[in-house]
Amino acid sequence: NNIHKYRSYPRIVGETGGKDFIMAHKSAEAKSLAVALSRGAFEYQGQKCSAASRAYIPSNLWNEVKAYVLEDLKSMKMGPTEDFTNYINAVIDEKSFDKLENYIKNARKRNSGAKIWVGGKCDKTIGYFIETTIIEAADPYYATMCEELFGPVLTIYVYDENKFEETLKLVDSTSAYALTGAVLAQDRYAVELATNKLRNSAGNFYINDKPTGAVVGQQPFGG
Repeated sequence: NNIHKYRSYPRIVGETGGKDFIMAHKSAEAKSLAVALSRGAFEYQGQKCSAASRAYIPSNLWNEVKAYVLEDLKSMKMGPTEDFTNYINAVIDEKSFDKLENYIKNARKRNSGAKIWVGGKCDKTIGYFIETTIIEAADPYYATMCEELFGPVLTIYVYDENKFEETLKLVDSTSAYALTGAVLAQDRYAVELATNKLRNSAGNFYINDKPTGAVVGQQPFGG
């Protein structure tokens, strides 16, 4: 309504609410990918708008990446904020805790199409603590691959390493426009392909890095 008042186009800030992703190519470096997963998903208990909440891992890297991630998670001590050695703290409130716990309970159900391969413990006796949790989904459209959780829960879909391009379509069609996305690959052609295919999938796009970390006001933070 006020556009006629401006000499040039006004500055606009619009934060998108899609499901932030990590997409890995079969050429990705396993250790870097593991760090992107563990830190991208679990810093600040996953309670940041740019946190990774879904990931697509090629079958050839899965076992190696899994071992590295488990090693990382063992070092992430959980507890109250008064102790600065705690890496994982409580989630923001009971409403958040209950929502996250419900997703975890559903993933545990027989024939859910998903399984929890690390974490999953929830305790609100003293504070709202959710253990860092990774869900492996057999269905790329499983609930936690599509719905925003905003907590320390990451869902992984392991895809056929030779179906990279088909999986890019999955990434693009699974969720509305996300705030952040990351592509990990050592193959430059794979990076170029992903950049073109995922151009309208996320606002902040990281290559060979976790989908978090850009400092607002100091680094480009936008589409």
